[in-house]
Order: sequence, then C-alpha cells, then structure tokens
Amino acid sequence: MAEPCTEFRRPHETVPVDLCSFLLAVSHRGVHVSESVVPPRLHLRASGCSLLIEFPAERLPMIRHWGADLGTLDAAAAEDVCRATTRLGSWSGELDAGPTSVLPEPWTGWMGRPGLIGSRDGRDWSPAFTVDSVTVDGRPLSGYAETGAARVSIGAVDSAARLRLILTVEMLGSGLVRMRARLVNEGDRFDLQELTLYLPVPHQASELLDFAGRWGMERLAQRREFGVGTHLRENRRGRSGLDSAYVLHATEPGSDFGRGESWAVHVAWSGNHRHVAEHDSTGIRLLGGGELLLPGEIGLDTGDEYGTPWVYAAYGDGLDRVAHRFHDFLRARPHHVGPERPVTLNLWEAVYFDHDPARLVELARLAAEVGVERLVLDDGWFGARRNSRAGLGDWAVAEDVWPDGLHPLVDAVREHGMQFGLWVEPEMVNLDSDLARNHPEWIMAARERLPVEQRHQHVLNLSIPECYEAILTQLNAILDAYPIDCLKWDHNRDHVEAGIRPRGGAPGEHEQTLAVYRLLAELKRAHPGLEIESCAAGGGRIDLGILEFTDRVWVSDVSDPLERQRMLRWTGQLLPPELMGSHIASPRSHTTGRTHDLSFRAATALFGHFGVEWDLGAATEEERAELARWIALYKTHRRLLTTGRVWRGPDPCAGVWTHGVVAEDGSQALYEIASLAWIEQAAPPHARLTGLDPDRHYLVRPLYVDTPPAGLRPPAWWRDEGVRIPGAALTRIGLQVPVTHPEQSVLVHVTAL
Repeated sequence: MAEPCTEFRRPHETVPVDLCSFLLAVSHRGVHVSESVVPPRLHLRASGCSLLIEFPAERLPMIRHWGADLGTLDAAAAEDVCRATTRLGSWSGELDAGPTSVLPEPWTGWMGRPGLIGSRDGRDWSPAFTVDSVTVDGRPLSGYAETGAARVSIGAVDSAARLRLILTVEMLGSGLVRMRARLVNEGDRFDLQELTLYLPVPHQASELLDFAGRWGMERLAQRREFGVGTHLRENRRGRSGLDSAYVLHATEPGSDFGRGESWAVHVAWSGNHRHVAEHDSTGIRLLGGGELLLPGEIGLDTGDEYGTPWVYAAYGDGLDRVAHRFHDFLRARPHHVGPERPVTLNLWEAVYFDHDPARLVELARLAAEVGVERLVLDDGWFGARRNSRAGLGDWAVAEDVWPDGLHPLVDAVREHGMQFGLWVEPEMVNLDSDLARNHPEWIMAARERLPVEQRHQHVLNLSIPECYEAILTQLNAILDAYPIDCLKWDHNRDHVEAGIRPRGGAPGEHEQTLAVYRLLAELKRAHPGLEIESCAAGGGRIDLGILEFTDRVWVSDVSDPLERQRMLRWTGQLLPPELMGSHIASPRSHTTGRTHDLSFRAATALFGHFGVEWDLGAATEEERAELARWIALYKTHRRLLTTGRVWRGPDPCAGVWTHGVVAEDGSQALYEIASLAWIEQAAPPHARLTGLDPDRHYLVRPLYVDTPPAGLRPPAWWRDEGVRIPGAALTRIGLQVPVTHPEQSVLVHVTAL
C-alpha cells in the first residue's frame, strides 16, 4: 500500500477549478449544474486511512469516503470514486436517496435528524448554507488536491437566515479524524437547540457497539442491530457519565478486536452530550455527536457565536485498530505523560475519614519500603470533613486533625523519596460548610428550592466569577503551601437542575463545563509539573475533553480485579494503559466483598498506571514483601507497558481472556491470560498471542512472583528458563491455556531472538 503524502500537493493531471468561480456559476438555488462542472474535492490520507471530501455547489461538504486507504488518487480517479459511492434510486412517494453533508440540512430532502436545530421565534429554522471558502492548512483549495494529515477549514453562509458557519475537519497523523463547528449569528437573536456533526458509514456497518454502566460497573459493552431509526444516547449528568456511550461504533457483523471493519465516534466534552447513530429508509447510515444543550441555554445575539466540542472519529479493521488511532493521537500530544509513571498508593481504603497524622506517617514509611513512588492523601483532610456530610467548599487544612498542617505527612513522604498527591472536589459543596452558608446563591439550582441531594452535596456554579475566584484562591493557597505533585480531582454527583440562581435558574451546564476547563488550565499554568487525575465517582468523567487538562483517569471506585478486567479492557478502547489508574486491591474487596490472591490482583493492575489501594498497616510482613516484588516486576516492565501497542484477544474460550502489550520495535511483549471462570474443556484450548511478528522467533517464558498461580497444571510450553517458538506459531496456534483455579492470571513474557 502506498504511503500517504506528507505534504499538500495537487497531482499534475488535475485541471484547476477555482472554488469561488465554481460557486458563482451556480450561485442560487435551483440552477442545474452541468455534469461537466466538476466540484472541488480533497483526499486526505494518513496511517492507512482515507477521507475523501467533496465540495458541491450550494451544499455543505459531503464525505464521499471515510475508511480504509484508497491509495494515491488523481482528479479523475477521485471523480470515479465519487461516482461509485453515489446512491441512486427513488420510489414514487419517496425523495431521492442523495448523500448528506457533515451537517445534514432539511432543505436537501434529508428526513432524519437535522444537524442544526434552532430558530428566531420560529423563523430561519431551516438554513441552507453555501460554502464560500475552503482552505487546507491555511491555503485556498482549488480543483482537486491530495495530501496527508491536514486541517480543512470551510466557511459557509446563509445570507437569508443571517447565519455563518465555520467547519473544521482534520485528519491527524494517527488516521484519526476530528470535526467541530462554529455558528455565528449575523441577525437578530437566534436560539440554538442543537448543533451535531455527522460522518457516513457504509451499508456493511450493520451492528452498533457502545457502552452502559453504573457506579462500580463502568464500561458495560452492548451490541445491537443498526436498524432503521435513530439510536440516540443522551447524557444530562453534567459529566461524561458512568453510563456514557463512551465510544459509539458501527461495525461489520461479528466484528471483534482483531477483525471486522469498524467506524467509531467519540464526543470530546465533559458536560452534557449526545452520541447518535442514524439509519434512514433510503439506507443512509450516519454516526455523529455533539453537546447536548438545555432549553434556552444558548441564545446568540447579533455577533455572538457558539462552538461545538471536537467530535473524534476512528476507523479500523477490528476494534483494536480503532483503539490504536486514539492511543497514537494521545501519545503524540506534547503534554502527554512520560513512560516512567510513578507507582501510586492511595490511602482512601486504608483510613477513609479517620485521619491520624502519626498513623499516616507510618503508612508512608511502609509505602516507601515496598517501592511506592507517589502517595496520595484522599478525602478528609480539610474543613469540617470528618464524614461526607460536611466540609466540601472549605479547602483549608483541618486544624483540629492536622494541628501542624499537612507538613508532618508531606515531609515524611518527601524524606522517603516519594511524590505527594492530594484529593480535592472543587466543583462540589456541602450545605454544612462556610462557603454554602456565606454564598448559597453559588449553588446550582433551577428554582428557589435546591435540587435533590446526592452524597450529601450540591454543585457549585463555577461560571459565577466570584465563586470561581474563591475556589481558585483556596486551591492555589494549598498548592503554594505544600510541594504537591498531583491532585486527585473528584466529582461525586450528577448535575440535577443545574441552573444559575442569580439569573433566575437559567441553565448553566455549558458555562460550567468551560469554567472547569479554565480552572484546570489556570492551576496547571500556575504550578508547572502538577499532574491532575480525573475521577468522578470512579470512571464517570473519561473523555478526550477532560484529558486535555488532566494526566490520568480513575477507571472505577471498584478495584476488585474480576471487575477491573472488564473495565480496563473496554476503557482501553479510548485510552492507552498509562492514562488508566489501575491499583492492587485489598485482599478482600471493600466494594464487592470478593477475596482474591495477590497474584491475580497484581497481574490485573499491571496493565495500567500501576498502584496500590490497600491498607499496608493491616498487611502482614509476608504480604508486603510479596507486594514489593510485584512492584519491582512492574518497574522492570514499566516502559513496555506504558509505550507498547495494546492487543486484546482473541479469547480462547468462554471465561478466559487474553490481552497483551507489544513493544513498538517488536523486541518484547507481555501478555496476560486471565481465567475468570473454570474452563469447560478437560484439555484447555490455545490462546493466540496477537501483535507479534510471524517472521521472527521468540523466547517465551511464564512470569510470576514467588509461586505460580493457584491450581496450576503446567502445559508443555511452561519452562521457567523459557522455550523458543516461531512467531507464526504464537500468532496462529498460540499457547495452551494453563489449568488454574478460577480467578487467576498467567503472565507470559516474550522476547525476540
């Protein structure tokens, strides 16, 4: 397959057609366009993906192809592709089955969900935009062009409706596509209800895959037929949500991690949002998304504008290759975290709200002894926060608990060579707090009566400048007073009736989300090197919007490894391992009550940003010694785990999952074969090791600490010194799954010879 072009170019075969001249030739609706007038087209190619965009007269741009790379095209070949992708056919009583634009418009005959919904008191509700400018990386487009990764800016106007639209469509180096739009009002007040962008998918994308969940059970995958109608996943929780669609896929039937063409979209927004899959009666299938606006939330006066969040779109043959697009994009960011992610101990399950400085200093000593590199003090250090009913909003150290401030603990942590982290929840407030008593008007509400409580707390309105400054000042004071390396930033309740009380309860979700982004950015500017973890009752705020300002996410409040196997597997559809907080749970889970061996808890936690969620003071000396050896094992393989390519499956049988991380240069890999249940077969099947080079030979050996997993019956390949196996055999035949007790994991380390 030809490599995508790395610079903007126009094949010499192309006869340039000036865009403005083309538009002038067909400058009003109803003019017949001769087939000899060729609309401008642009072919973007990167990392095995193609995006072919057509700019027809009097229409917004149309995506003629999004998917596998089409190779190098000249103008004639691009026209042939457009002809091949054209859908013709109509029945008496039916409109023509014409293609839609990235912002579907009703005037074109599209009978599905419009991309733009709004009006001026019932007028100008069906705009008809005409493109008046197209630039590619800042240069005007004329005729046909082909290039690699690039940003396309499209200006369009509806003079009658007095609306201007600026669309941005970008192909990134990873092959990921992203889109956003700005709507500018040039007339009287325009009330905007919805602005959603879409991409088409082909007819073979006949199944949908997205996610559901609840507290403690995030990322529950769900599949269904992509039938006629609208599959609409709306979220009004004021955050991404524990039950969010997360990444909405349209796939070939029976697709899995390794096979089956798949197209996916993700809305990079940390507030109310929607994901949409639309299939109309003509056979058109669309995937889209955008912000969900509350009634009256966005009213544009003359000159005002509204900008959508980015909508990201990924294509791949198999779900793994879809995930790789997101991973590669995230890892290419200049502010992405480094590979040496510090082993983290969070103290929540060790002490909860019972803060005894002397005991915490001792826990810091034990943490350093086993190899922990970052210690995080969780909830309970501030104000009247002796339980969940009081203190939120008063971000000053509790003098009755910490008479010497946090210095005794912070100093001990530093003396042991560890980093120090601190839990905060700045967007929330308890009614039993000085802040709430002094400023009740800062609590979000749609009426005089407060919304229903959740976890004894309410939402602070950070869009109110005085409230924003009060929280910023308190957080800066804490960060100035102590050498804090990391904030665990929590968000433990949904937004219910999130109105702005000084404005009569007007909806404020949009402004609130932007204020949170500003607050995070301002804190990071003021405190270089500060890391922030996104936590929201666990995995309730995981999206590419919040990850522009944070450095990892807390996958779930449940660290039970049996649950975490699923959560890590599917959270990884968007995020690489180094961004997913993944901790060794207590021997008996505080949330599910299950008991697991340390080997299963540790092997599960390895494939993320590794840490510990366990009261080390309650652990025996033998348990701490074994934990220290697991931490040492993680450090040995840390760079591989935080930079390698993730591969999942194929799972050899029901109840046994396989996944691994392969170094970018193919020199080594680490796999986990997790037996989540007893294997039905008397002779277990083979687990294939995906991602290896079939033309190389590898040394394969089991990896464990102290003793093998419980109940192990070693298969023929199990040798501590390793066995030499061709890559082709490992990828096409695999290794026989070892017999173990249920809820055990086998680690396999593979080194290229």
